[in-house]
Amino acid sequence: MARPLVVTDCDEVLLHMVRHFRDWLGEDHGIEFLLEGDPFVQSMKRQENGNLVPEDEVWRLLQAFFDTQFGRQTEIEGAAAAIAELKRGADVVVLTNLLDRYRDGRVSQLVTHGIEVPVFTNQGPKGEAVRRIVEQYGAERAVFIDDLAQHHASAAEILPAISRLHFCGEPAIAAHVPCALKAGHAHARIDSWAEAL
Repeated sequence: MARPLVVTDCDEVLLHMVRHFRDWLGEDHGIEFLLEGDPFVQSMKRQENGNLVPEDEVWRLLQAFFDTQFGRQTEIEGAAAAIAELKRGADVVVLTNLLDRYRDGRVSQLVTHGIEVPVFTNQGPKGEAVRRIVEQYGAERAVFIDDLAQHHASAAEILPAISRLHFCGEPAIAAHVPCALKAGHAHARIDSWAEAL
């Protein structure tokens, strides 16, 4: 019988990202990034004139961050210990919405934080990727953890039997992200590993 399976996101679940992205934008690009509300649309302004950063430039900057700033990211409190505990009774994998070329860097990045797990990359909604991973592992019991409600909606549609935990470990944005539990697409909303484990 296959072990239970945990499929977890990385950014804002295992590692802080937006706080470090914000700091890097301010230090290197003269951009103020407000973490309230939608984190990427109409939240970035040029410090010199207050002009909004165009959306295409936002995505270019985000890619540049992942190209050069993996080393800035820090652990969400308790994440490494929680993953180690989960691995005692389940298979644990990371499903991250990064381009495929970042996979090896993400693996190495997680290892530096004491998290050694397989990493799968994805672009767009995660439901189909979750389905493929569950099938690959042959798991009859599985849990999906992510910080974004749209990925829970996708997983609920494609793999309704999977348990879904909405988790956002970044306090600066947790209150502002749409809640998958309230939307009916997650079974729980817990934002700390001490409670979630």
